Amino acid sequence: MKSATIPPLRVTPDLRHDAESVLRDGESLSSFVEESLRRQIERRKMHKEFIARGLASKEAARCSGKYASRDDVMDSLRSILNAEQQKG
Repeated sequence: MKSATIPPLRVTPDLRHDAESVLRDGESLSSFVEESLRRQIERRKMHKEFIARGLASKEAARCSGKYASRDDVMDSLRSILNAEQQKG
């Protein structure tokens, strides 16, 4: 598969300086930008999937007429949080 390029990105000198100031040893600005792009793509995919699951859950609850109370949800989340805190 051939590689492709991302269009050049014009930035202010301050932004370029800030980006260069956080590069790790041996890291290039290009690799930093590529990794940032990959992470942002992953975040957006996860956000899209999260919204889709929420909408599907809303529709399932609407169709079934079964809803969880706020207190039940909060109790469940507290239990999960407590369990995780005890692990670490």
